[in-house]
Order: sequence, then structure tokens, then C-alpha cells
Amino acid sequence: MSPTTPTTPTSPATPAALGARSATPEPLTLRRVHLGAGGPLSDVRIESGQVRAVFPAGEAPRADGRSLDLDGRTLLPGMWDSHVHMVQWAGLRRRLDVSGAGSAREAADAAGARAATLPPGEPMIGHGFRDGLWPDAPHKDLLDALVPDRPVMLISMDLHCAWLNSAGLALVDRGDHPTGLLREDECIQAVAELPTASVELTDQWVQEACVAAAARGITGIVDFEYADNIADWTRRMNGAAVPLRVAASIWPQHLDAAIDHGYCTGQALDTPGGLLEVGPFKLLTDGSLNTRTALCHEAYPGAVPGEPGSHGLEMVPPQELVSLLRRASSHGIEPAIHAIGDRANEMTLDAFEAVRCHGRIEHGQLLALKDIPRFAELGVTVSVQPTHAVDDRDVADRHWAGRTHRAYAFADLLAAGAVLALGSDAPVATLDPWLTLASAVTRTGDERPPWHPEQRIPVADALAGSSRGQRLIRVGDSADLVVTDADPLTADTRTLREMPVYATLLAGAWTHGPS
Repeated sequence: MSPTTPTTPTSPATPAALGARSATPEPLTLRRVHLGAGGPLSDVRIESGQVRAVFPAGEAPRADGRSLDLDGRTLLPGMWDSHVHMVQWAGLRRRLDVSGAGSAREAADAAGARAATLPPGEPMIGHGFRDGLWPDAPHKDLLDALVPDRPVMLISMDLHCAWLNSAGLALVDRGDHPTGLLREDECIQAVAELPTASVELTDQWVQEACVAAAARGITGIVDFEYADNIADWTRRMNGAAVPLRVAASIWPQHLDAAIDHGYCTGQALDTPGGLLEVGPFKLLTDGSLNTRTALCHEAYPGAVPGEPGSHGLEMVPPQELVSLLRRASSHGIEPAIHAIGDRANEMTLDAFEAVRCHGRIEHGQLLALKDIPRFAELGVTVSVQPTHAVDDRDVADRHWAGRTHRAYAFADLLAAGAVLALGSDAPVATLDPWLTLASAVTRTGDERPPWHPEQRIPVADALAGSSRGQRLIRVGDSADLVVTDADPLTADTRTLREMPVYATLLAGAWTHGPS
């Protein structure tokens, strides 16, 4: 399945109900709505931003505020995307999409054609290439031949490598690089150093992306943008009405400052509506499968065992990983550790066992069978991106052949008692919870049969993983809710993937739909 790009407004579309951000929304009674997937027809009373009461349908007393008949639609807990890179997602829709390129030559040709349409001097930025299946290798010479006079950067779909021409390399002070293909830390730094839009314009794009997310039923995200996320989201939320809750992650270069501020994961920060909270501490232990930098026990096909990079890359030595987990967790900051390869996951689980702290492993894609029960035993949440299992199946079949029965092993993890948190990893996949959920449930995104169908998970479990574990709507909960035109439990695959969202509420205020 090729990632798709939803349409978004060309200017900020702030929901009217969030305009007065400090105001308490008016009381609301939702009548004749199914309470949860497959739930009973009910009336739901919302006051002061909370679910105040639930009645059998038709039995809610008349009360102040608005009453809305939902005609048998389904009311669900608000959806969360547990892994987003928000600035990159917001800017992606303004970049050249080369995800359909079948070779380096084809991607270079697309970059050359787009560059010819740009104003003089403007960098040509593209995204989405997957070189793991290409017959030829990306090289700066290919881009130089087509675009010699302006910087070009193409960012891979997994965000773990970037392909630049000579002008682009010079722009990020890497003019002597031999191939122009930057991986892992070099890639992250180069992307961060590339000239970007102004802060004001970037914040506008992020605002638009948040509005689009709310229209798909999202009420919250965990943002892993490579930035000072707490400072950036504090600025955004104090400057405009953001229609989402945000857990702002902390990268290693900001850990000391976060500790000095006394921040703890889950702590609400002083922003309108209390929508911003301190997120987890983010650290990378390895790379990705497409880039062949995921750290694995076995060498990659064609690599010579023992040679540098043959098994992927170890980004953090085990003892340093233990030290960082201990430092963050001892100050109440929960670790969220990127681990994709089976060796990286084993190393990260060992670190959690040594420190004895709770936290998350981001991705957990390739696992040794002996490590699957350890997530539940250690209380480590697995933050997974089901659309990757759909998008990466061909790459996994080539570069992880013979081991794919333990790749993206969602059903096995659930059976072992692990807690799953679902997300998109946008812009790696589309920020749409229903695409995420459908990928977890079906394990396919095209006409092909499901890939490892034994790892499909039930809709109810996918919904819980998409709503911070909340399976029921309970009296006293914050009224972060989504109303759908179809019941996910009975929807066919197409409807599940394209789920029609009627309305979204955040703390009882409309962020999409009726106002």
C-alpha cells in the first residue's frame, strides 16, 4: 500500500468551539448513541468537559445546554496516535512524493522534473523513497547530473536515510561525503540543518495538520519530532487553539534541562485547557529495516558477518543505555526507546530489566521468540505501527527472510500479555487512526492476502491500543470522544479503513462536526 496524503485546508481552520480556549463548553446531551463499539443504545450527559452521566436511550432528563440526537451512531473513546513526528508530517504534504519510485534513477528523474519548476535557489525536498528493493543504488552523481545548480534532499520513507546532491551536501556542511547517502545520525543532523520555513509558517502548517487529525477522530498524539518539543508546543498552544492533546517527548540533548525544570512524564503543563503534557524520553538504539541498519542477531543478506554494519548499527552501547534509562526514570521521566532489530530489542529489554523501570519500546518490529514474553514481565509497553507491517512486507521478505513469523508479532505480543499502543509514525505512514487500526486487523493494504494472518488482532484490542488502553466510556472521564457513522466491530474492511467520522469532542468541545 502506498501512503496517501489527506487534503488539508490552505489556511488555519480553528474550530469555533476552541476559539475561547479557557471557556468551559456548554453542557451537552448526546441522545440515541451506541455506547462504545457494539454497545447499548444510550443517552450521554456531558458537563464541564466530563462524561457526567449515562442513561438508557430515551431516559436522560431534560437539562440545560444542547441536546443532540445521534440517530444510532457509535460513540467511542477519542483516538490517540502514539507515535508522530508532527513538524515533518505537517511539512510533508508540501514536498515531492517519490514513494512510487521503483529505482534510484526514477526517483532522480522525478527530482529533476520538480526542481525545474522551483524558483531559483530554493532547495528541492522530497520524501518517501524505499531503496531496500531498488535494483540500483542512490548516489549524489545521479542527482548532480539532473540538478547541478540547487540543493536536493530526498528523505527515505523510514526517516533513517537522506539522499543529497553535491549542492545539498555543501548546504549542510558535508561536501566531502563520498556517496551523498546519509544514514542514521548523519541523516537526522542533515535534516535538522536544512533551511526550513519560518517558525510562524511551520506553526501554521502544524495547526492545519492538527485540524485534519481531529477530523479523523484523533484527540491526542505523542510527538517525537527531533526538536525541543516542550518549548515548541508551549509556544503553539499559547498562540492558537490546538484541537488535540499533545504529549511532548524529550530527546537526549534536552534531558538535563527537563530534569532541571522538574518535569515528569504525564505532568500537565501550563497551557490553555491543560492540553500539553510532558511526554517520554526518546532514544534510538538502532536504525531501520529498509535502511538495513536495524540491529539484528543475524547478518543481512549479502553482508559478510563480522564486517562493520553487517548486522545493522548499534546506536547506543548497552552500558550507556542502562545509564540513560536510570537517569531519566529516576527523575520520573519515562523512557521510550526506539528498537527495531531483534538484537536491539533484546538489548533494550535487558536495560529495562537492569533498571527496573516502566517505559515503552518504540516499534518492536523484529523480535526473538524468547523476548516476546519479556514485555509483559517487565511492564514495558510496545508502541507499534501496524501500517509498517503492511508497507514493509516485501522489504522484510527480502532482508529478513525465514524470520518474518516473528516480525510485527502483534498477536503473539497480546497473547503474552503485553500492552500495545498503536500509532502511525507519521510521516512514515499517514496520520489516520483508521488506517492504523485496519492494518492491525487485516495485515494487508492491497489486493494481496494478509501477510502472516496469524498476527492479526481483534478490532476491540486495536481500538484499545488506539485510545490509550481505554476500552469503555465511563462516568467521570474527560469527554474526549469520537462519533462514527459505522460500528467498527461490524464494519467491513473498506469501511473500517475509511471510517466516516461524524464528530470529535475534546474535553466536551467540538473539534470536528457539530458546533
